[in-house]
Amino acid sequence: MSSSALGNEPQHTTSSPDDPAPHHPKMALAARIALLVLLGAELLNLLDQSVVLTALPAIQESTGAGPAALQWLTTGYSLPVAIGLITGGRLGDLYGRRKLLLIGTVVFTAASLLCGLAAGPGMLIGARLLQGVAVALMIPQVLATLHVTFEGHSRSKAFGLYGAVLSIANVLGPVMGGLLTQANLFGLSWRPIFLVNVPVGLAVFLLGRKFIPESTARKADRPDLTGMALSALAIVLIVFPLSEGHLHHWPLWCFALLAAGLLVLGVFLRHQKRKQNNAPLVPLSLFRGRQFSGGMAAQLMHGLLCGLFFMTWTLYLQHGLGMSPVLAALAFVLLSVGELGGATVAAKSAGRFARRLPQAGALITIAAMAAYGLQIHAGQAELTLLGMTAPVILIGFGLGMVGGPLADLSLAKVPHENAGAASGLFNTAMHLGIALGTALTALVFFATTDGSPDAALNRDAFITVLWWVGSLLALLWALMFCLPKHTKNQAG
Repeated sequence: MSSSALGNEPQHTTSSPDDPAPHHPKMALAARIALLVLLGAELLNLLDQSVVLTALPAIQESTGAGPAALQWLTTGYSLPVAIGLITGGRLGDLYGRRKLLLIGTVVFTAASLLCGLAAGPGMLIGARLLQGVAVALMIPQVLATLHVTFEGHSRSKAFGLYGAVLSIANVLGPVMGGLLTQANLFGLSWRPIFLVNVPVGLAVFLLGRKFIPESTARKADRPDLTGMALSALAIVLIVFPLSEGHLHHWPLWCFALLAAGLLVLGVFLRHQKRKQNNAPLVPLSLFRGRQFSGGMAAQLMHGLLCGLFFMTWTLYLQHGLGMSPVLAALAFVLLSVGELGGATVAAKSAGRFARRLPQAGALITIAAMAAYGLQIHAGQAELTLLGMTAPVILIGFGLGMVGGPLADLSLAKVPHENAGAASGLFNTAMHLGIALGTALTALVFFATTDGSPDAALNRDAFITVLWWVGSLLALLWALMFCLPKHTKNQAG
């Protein structure tokens, strides 16, 4: 852990790979507060991705929003996040990671207030777009600051806790959205799901300003504006049709946009190659080492399997087994309990097992998926929540062992001056993977069900999904051989 993390006042330092990082048996109080603030900022982002889902019926009733408007309440948030992560990460490298985190927090808090005060769907969608822009500034700074601030056992524990936050947020968002909406606090219906961000955002800003150490690249160059524009355009052209295509039965314009996106991506890469000695948006040198490039590919697979599994699992639980939304939410709680257990194991290991820990998590998940598939295939049309408890918890446990260690090991050798860019790329890989996984549902799940609520069709389609997810997990396991077998924390 770097010495700058231990002071009570924010330290304006320039990080480099050679910065001294004395070992401390326990995190100092200031460093612990800084870690909690960073994880709180990450939690805000993850919650607002999903908290709106269970409130959609109430929003539709009170604002008169149509189906397209409801869809844009989620797309309007996720699209600017995907577009801006790389740019936000690089801006943090150049102008200060704490500064960008705090700016993003202020904008996010203001946007959340606007969401809670929205008089109609247009204002609400606009405020959601603003939230997404703010998150694109905030979130790359979290991983980047963890990377440059903590080292040794403290680093592995910090990334383990980061993985635990990912796990908690998976279930807390929909559950919190449902509870706050149903509680109808002060007669505000769904509005508290956004208004609750205001005090939390203020706390993140005030505590972050005092306790998070500042860090920038050793040499702050001008931002690569052309690269930023090209990367944003490429991501829009790729992510938008992947997100929307299955809703419109894959019209020709989706494939035209994808082709244009790949073309713009090629132009962007050529531009970055020319800019490598003149402050590029993406330092291509990051991909020379297999640890980062392999970790990026593994993160893409991680997002892909999550995008495919979680969406189809919800439909299987409600259509295939006839569960109510509340009972289906309890199934997600079971999975998240398992995830939290796996993430706790990862945090306590403090990096001792390097890649073997997330690889073990992938194998546990494959075995649990197989057991779950056998349960369904055995003709258990009346499979209960209690009956599926063991495989579901084990699926969560295995996934919980992957997230934190994968981020830790993938970013471990990234030079500190490129931490923001690497964090932005790593987060973008997850978002792109989720978009690809969602698009894959059209081929793997909806090709069988054709949108029908028929229970037998949904069960058969979900068994096919489990085969695909198991294959993706096997590929994830193989890609993690690019990560180190040993770390500095290990003896021998």
